[in-house]
Amino acid sequence: MMTVASVNGASTAAQSVSTAKKSGFATLGQADFFKLMTTQMQQQDPFNPVDNKEMLAQMAQFSSLAGISDVNTTLKSLGDKLDAVVAAQQAAAKAAAATNDAIAALTGGAIPAAPTTTTAA
Repeated sequence: MMTVASVNGASTAAQSVSTAKKSGFATLGQADFFKLMTTQMQQQDPFNPVDNKEMLAQMAQFSSLAGISDVNTTLKSLGDKLDAVVAAQQAAAKAAAATNDAIAALTGGAIPAAPTTTTAA
């Protein structure tokens, strides 16, 4: 664990975390992570620095979170596109039904069979 050497630097980091709690973690980005990481590195005790494994673990967690966020954004976009496809299919089905109704009205209720195509062998 790190030891805080300066009260001013610690209050800056605390303000960043406090702001994050007020605005929600969804608004934190890579710049915020690097700001917190550099503040942590500046405030650590030079005779007892943060263990490399701890620092790498923090970076790996952030990287994993960023990847999950990207996947979430991609899935949201895919869902929106699928919703648009479903809406288009529903509109096409309604148009086909209206066309069939119009043909039935013009032909006295009988819908003619669709023409078949044959290929010469």
